[in-house]
Amino acid sequence: MIRLSDLALPLDHSTDDLEAAIAERLGLAPGQLERFAIVRRGNDARKKHAIRLVYVLDVVVQDEAKVLAAHAGDSHVRPTPDTSYRVPLRAPEGWYATRPVVIGAGPCGLLAALILAQMGLKPIIVERGKAVRERTKDTWGLWRRSVLEPESNVQFGEGGAGTFSDGKLYSRIKDPRHLSRKVLTEFVKAGAPDDILTEAHPHIGTFRLVTMVMAMRETIEALGGEYRFQTRVEDFEIETAADGTRSIAGLHLSDGTMLPARHVVLAVGHSARDTFYKLHDAGVHVEAKPFAIGVRIEHPQSWIDKARYGPSAGNAILGPAAYALSHLTSNGRTVYSFCMCPGGRVVAATSEEGRVVTNGMSQHSRAEFNANSGLVVDIQPDRDYPGGPMAGIAFQRHWESLAYTAGGSNYQAPGQKVSDLLAGQASSGEFGSVVPSYQPGVKLTDLSLCLPDYVMQSLREAIPVFGRQIAGYDHPDVVMTGVETRTSSPVRFTRGKDFQSLNTRGLYPAGEGAGYAGGILSAAVDGIRVAEALAADLLGAAAA
Repeated sequence: MIRLSDLALPLDHSTDDLEAAIAERLGLAPGQLERFAIVRRGNDARKKHAIRLVYVLDVVVQDEAKVLAAHAGDSHVRPTPDTSYRVPLRAPEGWYATRPVVIGAGPCGLLAALILAQMGLKPIIVERGKAVRERTKDTWGLWRRSVLEPESNVQFGEGGAGTFSDGKLYSRIKDPRHLSRKVLTEFVKAGAPDDILTEAHPHIGTFRLVTMVMAMRETIEALGGEYRFQTRVEDFEIETAADGTRSIAGLHLSDGTMLPARHVVLAVGHSARDTFYKLHDAGVHVEAKPFAIGVRIEHPQSWIDKARYGPSAGNAILGPAAYALSHLTSNGRTVYSFCMCPGGRVVAATSEEGRVVTNGMSQHSRAEFNANSGLVVDIQPDRDYPGGPMAGIAFQRHWESLAYTAGGSNYQAPGQKVSDLLAGQASSGEFGSVVPSYQPGVKLTDLSLCLPDYVMQSLREAIPVFGRQIAGYDHPDVVMTGVETRTSSPVRFTRGKDFQSLNTRGLYPAGEGAGYAGGILSAAVDGIRVAEALAADLLGAAAA
């Protein structure tokens, strides 16, 4: 087959138009095009009055070699790559050794466990939170009744933080082995919609994610994997050899037992702060890393649709519009949109008592009234939180605690209208044409009570700039809700080329919490890579 990319057609084109465009692009005579399949479809909306759909296609033609030769040097006409996945190793029949352990059942841990199970290694998955159905009930308890369960919430539990999000499945990571295709294929097997295989910016939505995660658990268990829910890792047993080499030997669990473990995937997510401290105290190599903090900003989705798509707003093929914005401010900081959720809501995402954290989510339909996005400012360790690798956690907690107080100390979130933020004054009174979606509720106040001055200054400069790019973005009634602090992990548990901790053999830092991913897809891909490296070491050691 031939992989044809960057083929653009008008929004209202027909299937016949697409077929004709393929033939014309490849210079095919009548009858030479046998069939084609859509690999990916996106849109180019830079010209709102002439939006085009952009395709990547796999095409079967007569005399493929001749067509490829005629387009030699054309980067958009290439042989179709092999995107199928084959496990690189399998445990031999009757294999037995200490089973690998995966800490965390988010996207990274889930895919790591699945790959290990498919290789016959029967992983044990240790998850501090609850199974996804019970976890969902606890999460709604915070949103509806202001009751926080510290071990079962948006951050902790089966499926990880990505379960209560937009379910975005696209990434900018380099992926020469097409591991992202493996992730998407497994998600579809588990019940995700088929269109995630073809849409340029696929997403699942929370309700679909819940059932999908359950189906993947059943697959892992059928292959010999074992889940231990509501089980927190309290400490790490590390052995030191005579030559100073450190190796993981086991995990002390919250049920009082010690689980022997020589190969451990650390996929704990970016909010497992107590685990970070335990690892640091145990001497595992860790470094501070950049992240970002800011707010969630909400607009009526119809405003964003009109600004992005003009007269084509509401077109079913285009769906609700998204945006991506970035601005380098005069103070040297970058303000950018983060985790944009079309047709979604802002949600309470704290995992610690007495703190407020926001995040965004949406269902597969993206049919709710508002669009929301993180609007965040970059934070650098040396500049903003010097004091060692754990200082970023203290930094996040400080602002989350102030947000809790500013919101009324009842898990309501502090909010402010754009007009008041730009004027440097507190918001009060009633909401205007934009009503925030955050539950348990939003208290209008002054966000400077819970964000650093340089963040407020950066937002004041960037918002009018973004208003010139998206009409209505800086409307006076637009509401910002604070605080968004969990954009990524504030630490990195640095690993070597073998994917193991720099100073603790057998420990495989992975995913967002370890500082190696930034979203569902990149975390899942990292889980596959780590599982493969672990299996190579485990089976190699067993063979020796």
